[in-house]
Amino acid sequence: MKLYLKPGSCAMAVHIALEEAELTYEIEKVDLAAKKTESGEDYLAISPNGYVPALVLEDGEVMTEAAAILLYIANLAPEAELAPAPGSKAYFELLSQLVFISTELHKNFSPFFKPNSGDTWRGIAQKNLETRLSLMNERLTSNDYVMGERFSVADAYLFTVLSWAQVVDISLDAWPHLQRFVARIAERDSVQRAMQAEGLK
Repeated sequence: MKLYLKPGSCAMAVHIALEEAELTYEIEKVDLAAKKTESGEDYLAISPNGYVPALVLEDGEVMTEAAAILLYIANLAPEAELAPAPGSKAYFELLSQLVFISTELHKNFSPFFKPNSGDTWRGIAQKNLETRLSLMNERLTSNDYVMGERFSVADAYLFTVLSWAQVVDISLDAWPHLQRFVARIAERDSVQRAMQAEGLK
């Protein structure tokens, strides 16, 4: 498999999951502005949506969208226990959390990475983030991980998104459980390897 990514983007969640699952894969960085891969390929020919991640499977098919790819990896390597049993209530709770991270956290960080975002748009996103971060902080009050006592693909995604707070100068001081979560997940070997491979360490 090959993972196309931009260092530090949401694709890092997939990168971490691949490391956790101990699957065989390679990575290639993408210049999203130029829509070119590191080897000079036209990225739009690989993934017409033009953003990352994109995971090229063994049969040549291309899978996109971080949440979907994360579930695919979890199901591909059940021995890694990155997700509850498919079809169980816990599995659908994991799906719920992945959707929440994608639509309520990930998307509300987006305006801070776009130079043409106006103050009004960023202000709305900031308020939305504060509400959503408070909800996730509460969830982690008595749990080390999103799904309870065990690491899952949701933790890879949440860690990646929360890591953007420092990049865009948003303090997590108001959410101590999130701060501890980020520090704890950052120590995992899979995270260290992924960040080093992406040139973030």
